[in-house]
Amino acid sequence: MKTKLFTALLAAVVLSSCSSKESIGTFEYKADEEASAIEWKGSAPDHFHEGAFKVSATIQTNSDGKITAGEFKIPIASITNYDIPDETVKEQLLNHLLSPDFFNVALHPNAHFKITGVEEYQSAETNVNYLIIGDFSLLGQTHTIKIPAFIKVENNQISAVGSFILDRHKWEMNSYNDPAAPLYILPEVDIKLNLKFKKSN
Repeated sequence: MKTKLFTALLAAVVLSSCSSKESIGTFEYKADEEASAIEWKGSAPDHFHEGAFKVSATIQTNSDGKITAGEFKIPIASITNYDIPDETVKEQLLNHLLSPDFFNVALHPNAHFKITGVEEYQSAETNVNYLIIGDFSLLGQTHTIKIPAFIKVENNQISAVGSFILDRHKWEMNSYNDPAAPLYILPEVDIKLNLKFKKSN
C-alpha cells in the first residue's frame, strides 16, 4: 500500500514538473538575415542620404509568445546606400561613412543591441503594440534606447517593424556638427527596423 502511494506521489511530482517547465519554457528565434534590415536616413539641411545595414540576431520568447530577451549584432561594413545612382559617388559616400569621421569601422566593426525589456504599448498616431527597451552600443559607447514597434507572432515566425530617431552625438559621432560650416549634418538619424525571425527550437 505504501509503495503504491509513493509511486502515485512520485508520478504527480514528475507530471507537475513537466507541466511547469512547459508553461515557463523559453523558445528561441533567429533572424532571417536575407529578409531583415535596419534602414537609416541621415540628413543635412538641404539634402539627405539613406540606406541599410544587415543584422544578425537571436531572441527568446516565453510560452505565451512574449519576447523576454534578445541580442543583435550589426556589422557596420554591411552598410549600403539607396539613393545615389552613380556607383563611384556611392562608393565615396560609403567609404566616408566607414571612416573615423563617422563609424570608424577599423576600430568598431560592429554595433550591438541587447534587449532589457519589452512592454505593451499603444499610440494613437502609429500602429505599434510594443515598446522595445535595450542597450545600444556604438563606437564604444552604450546607452539605453526605446523603440516603438509592431510585433507579430504567427506560425513559428516573428516579425517586428518599428522606427525611432537616433541622436548620433550621444554616441560621440560629432563630425560635421557646426551649422555655420559648408557641410552640416543634422544630429538626428532616422532608423527603421524591418526584422523577421524563424523559430529555431
